[in-house]
Amino acid sequence: MRLLLDPPGPGSMRALLAALLLLFATVTAVTATRAAGPLTASPQAGSPFASLEQDFLPVEEAYVPAVELQDDGTLRLYWQIAPEYYLYQHQFAFSLSDARADVPLEAALPPALTRTDEFFGEVAVYYDNADITLSPARPLEGTATLTVRSQGCADAGLCYPPRDQAFRIDAASGSISEIALPRPGRAVPAAPPAGAAGGLLTMLLFAALGGLILNLMPCVFPVLSLKALGFAAAEPAERHRHAWLYGAGVVLSFLVVAAALIALRGAGMAVGWGFQLQSPGFVIGLAYLFVAMGLSLSGLVHFGGRFMNLGNSLASDGGDRGAFFTGALAVVVASPCTAPFMGTALGFALTQPALIGLAVFAALGAGMAAPMVLLGHSTLARRLLPKPGAWMQRLQQLLAFPLYATALWLFWVAGRQSGVDTMTAALGGALLLALALWLWSTGGWRRGAALLALVAAVAAGSYRGEAPAAGGPAGGHTPWSEAAVREAQAAGMPVFVDFTADWCITCLANERTVLETNAVRDAFAARGVRYLVADWTNRDPVIADFLARQGRSGIPLYLLYPGRAGAAPVVLPQLLRKGVVLEALEGLSST
Repeated sequence: MRLLLDPPGPGSMRALLAALLLLFATVTAVTATRAAGPLTASPQAGSPFASLEQDFLPVEEAYVPAVELQDDGTLRLYWQIAPEYYLYQHQFAFSLSDARADVPLEAALPPALTRTDEFFGEVAVYYDNADITLSPARPLEGTATLTVRSQGCADAGLCYPPRDQAFRIDAASGSISEIALPRPGRAVPAAPPAGAAGGLLTMLLFAALGGLILNLMPCVFPVLSLKALGFAAAEPAERHRHAWLYGAGVVLSFLVVAAALIALRGAGMAVGWGFQLQSPGFVIGLAYLFVAMGLSLSGLVHFGGRFMNLGNSLASDGGDRGAFFTGALAVVVASPCTAPFMGTALGFALTQPALIGLAVFAALGAGMAAPMVLLGHSTLARRLLPKPGAWMQRLQQLLAFPLYATALWLFWVAGRQSGVDTMTAALGGALLLALALWLWSTGGWRRGAALLALVAAVAAGSYRGEAPAAGGPAGGHTPWSEAAVREAQAAGMPVFVDFTADWCITCLANERTVLETNAVRDAFAARGVRYLVADWTNRDPVIADFLARQGRSGIPLYLLYPGRAGAAPVVLPQLLRKGVVLEALEGLSST
């Protein structure tokens, strides 16, 4: 029994579906390149070709740092900045380690000028020079290494990528020399590099486990349920072939995502896992796709047999391409989710050479594809599936409702990003999309009207209203900043930092079931914990840079800082439980 009835006669909806998917792919590609920050030679003022009309200084000549070890043990970092060039205050980042361990730093930044910047809005910048004092939490021992990140631009329109530099410090003699980083221009991971074979194998295992657990996430499960039903009705040879094609779709899609992330980060953009969901255009396009899928499952429109494998309308009669594109769809809908082990593995992948990074993403895809490939080949697993029957039609209609709920949530995310007018226009576009699909299914002259309705749906989804006013996160929590953490620790207050976003399903689940419960709130209040929220719903290069320095490429991330100046935080799991949080709070008193 087929999951969806074939349409009567040759009048299918393939042309309309192809147009919708082409639109979705185009929006994805465009928003990906706009997701996260300045590019090299990205003009900010004047002519669009300013970077071609003027010679710019090499970054080494535009910004010249000097480091000096002071008698009191502090480090003086003095930047000489060329005329008409400036450095961003918020892009400075510092890390220090010596022969003993990592050394916490307190950075004293001088007053800066305010500038309206195309990429970051109102920012603080330094012209001519920047004199920074770094105070280590303890005296240095042996040979120390100071790593400095900076980013600057020229008034004439050139923005350099973030720049990492390293300095070797001899604590005994006070001599300082600049040393080459293993991979210039890349963020320095907070975790030790896993260059050894054992470290790489561990990360590959973490990636595979994360991909395996990703199948249980609410954004992926409806699609996999439908694929499993397809296996229940398929012949053995077809089932085996489709299982491997599905796996290939998953793995190749993860490799495409990895290549995009590596390329964008190499160009100086601050991006991480799920970065495309920071674009309202991508969010609305994904919501439209879920609406179309839900209408098909409900039987209101028909895309041809097995459209919910996302393929028969793009595929041959055998549905091979349908199996492949089901894997690709599973990766797309997995974007809002982060499974345990994924954060560590992906953070490692994006700080390694490209081949190692691609290998980690391939392992993630292999882990996600493994259950379905096993189901396609295991006789025992197939016996556990119910026999095909009328129940499949009812179940497929029931599974439409999680898709509608997901679409509704995505429209809410778009509203949080760009305002209620944007959300309302997108909902109107979803109505026009449903009208277009219905008109197309009726055939004849109505297909011209269907195309007009589809164009109107695209226009409605492209509308952007007034963005919500900037303010603190919901729930009365204080917005996160590194300065806020330092101030609270200096005052003896423990700090809990929640790195979250409205499009992150894992984050929302943790907040509803753990962080916003009375037990955890009372425990925070009893210990005087200051709760800070780093909201990454919209693009924020400061948050992205901090995540990179923690060896993470995405969220959620939960940090619990003891109430002592300079004390390192405890990293909590990505899937929280009340017991884990309460146990971590109990541990504060013993540290």
